[in-house]
Amino acid sequence: MEKLKITQEEYDELAALIHSDSSPVGIDAKATHILILKKLLDLEKRLQSIEDQLSGLQQQ
Repeated sequence: MEKLKITQEEYDELAALIHSDSSPVGIDAKATHILILKKLLDLEKRLQSIEDQLSGLQQQ
């Protein structure tokens, strides 16, 4: 998946996580949103850590 910059293995893993046979569009919307929100929260934590480190450097 060149556009997403992920391997086919990663793509297949994510597809399996959100797949739903009972959904008309083929994905579980709740699972998809939970996955997205989890990743956003992880990014927020990483960004806060970087900001804290930069703030510490500026105070020196």
